[in-house]
Formats: sequence, structure tokens, C-alpha cells
Amino acid sequence: CVSVAGNTVFLSGEQALSYQVSSGGAVRINGLNGNVYNSAAVRAAMLQLALQDRSHRLEKEYNLVTARAFSTEGAVSNALSQFPATDAPFNSFPAQNGLADQLRLVARLIAARDTLGTKRQVFFVSMGGFDLHDVLINNQATLMGRLSSALTAFHAATVSLGVADKVTAFTASDFGRTLQSNGDGSDHGWGSHHLIVGGAVRGRAFYGKAPPVSVTNSTTDAFDQWHVGQGRLLPSTSVDQYAGTLATWFGVQGNEMNGILPNLGNFNSGDYPRDMGFMVNPQA
Repeated sequence: CVSVAGNTVFLSGEQALSYQVSSGGAVRINGLNGNVYNSAAVRAAMLQLALQDRSHRLEKEYNLVTARAFSTEGAVSNALSQFPATDAPFNSFPAQNGLADQLRLVARLIAARDTLGTKRQVFFVSMGGFDLHDVLINNQATLMGRLSSALTAFHAATVSLGVADKVTAFTASDFGRTLQSNGDGSDHGWGSHHLIVGGAVRGRAFYGKAPPVSVTNSTTDAFDQWHVGQGRLLPSTSVDQYAGTLATWFGVQGNEMNGILPNLGNFNSGDYPRDMGFMVNPQA
């Protein structure tokens, strides 16, 4: 679980350990690298303090985390040095695009998978700016253009690396937008559309069922359960279905799925399938 987004909150698990990098590569612990204060003796002392075993539980855990970060940085930096950002296909990502910078680093890590000895990986990248209560008309198209060009370059890189059918990029967000304008933008909504890109995706299609759209408040009519005002889309597809479909392709099987997505059992009908069908056969 690797985050290039500046935080690892979405990759924290009970057993899985997350690792945070920057779009430029692994993050170094400056005090433990190079000649601190131009003194080899100071560096040696810093290494001893940071990496030695401790009897106090909190000190011991802190040093274990530090040691893991120190050793991992060396391994990642060495692996990435074999796949410079200036070489093809990594030099084809758009400039002045933060998401593209993050995805370029992900592509380099994928290219270095044999050197790193990694197999199945989850990478987290992000872009902000979509909370457009104001100036939506001017900014939305620019943001979507950056998203499109970054994902296009990333997919092209996976094709060049020969792993397009083994890499799937998908979007996620914690809230949608209203379809009714507030005068200069839109307010927080509920449901939204998402994108799935990759060689294993059954693409060029919409999945799920679009709910009715209304900018009015609901009435007593039974059909108006969908009309929740301001053009908010009441989701007709669950996050569990979305995640379950991706997890199935990722290789999650049997009872493992119940532990990962305990609510997925509520979705097992024609209108709410466990597998939405947008991915091809699961990974071996």
C-alpha cells in the first residue's frame, strides 16, 4: 500500500502497512543520510540512536518504524534509479499537473516491481479543487482536463510497460455535487459518477442505473423517493458493489470478501449485483 498523495489515511489497515512517498521518489530521513553537520561521527551517532533496539515499548516501536523507513527508502531509491523520470515512457506525462506527477511515480514503481520484489500493490494518488461552491464554470473544465490527461498518460505508460491488463485505475470521492446551481457553483451532493481505466476494464460503457434527477424537494409520491432536492443524486449503486467488483478482479475470494466488505452480502440481486461486471477475469 503506497501513497503518493501526501497522506496514508486511506491505506491504513489492521495488518497492511502503508508507505508514503513523494512524487519525486522515496522520502529520506535527512538526519540519517549523508554527513549530518559534515560529520561522519554525528551521522553514526544518529543512526545508533534511531535504529538500536529499545526496552521501552513506545521507544521500541518508534525505532522499528524509523528502521523500516530507513531501509525501505534505500531500496526504493535504488530501484527507481534504474527507471529515471526522464526516460520513456515516464517522460510523456503532462507538465504542471500534480496528479500526473504522482501517477508518473506510480508507473516508475510498477516498472521497478521485479527489483523491489513486489507483486500485488495498491497505490493512492489524489487531486483536489473540486469543492466548487464558486467559479465552477471556469474551473471544472480545467480540473477535468488535468484528470483526463493524467489518466491518459498513465494508461499509455502501462501499455508501454506491458502491464495494462494488470493495472486498473479508478476514482473515488467522499461526496458528490448538486446539479442545481447555487448561483456561482454547486453545493455538496450525494451520488456521483466515477471512472475506471485499464486494460482489464470492459470499457466504453456505463455501469449501474442512473437515478432520476430533480431539483425540487420530494413529495408524497412513491416515485419521489429519488427526489431529494437541489439536484442531489440518490446513489443507485453502493460503494460495496464498486469495491467488490474491483476486489474480485484483484483476487479476493470466498470468505475473504466478507471480512473486507461485510455489507456486500446485502447486494445480490439483478438491480444490485455483487459483481457489476466492469472487470474481466480475476488476477491469477
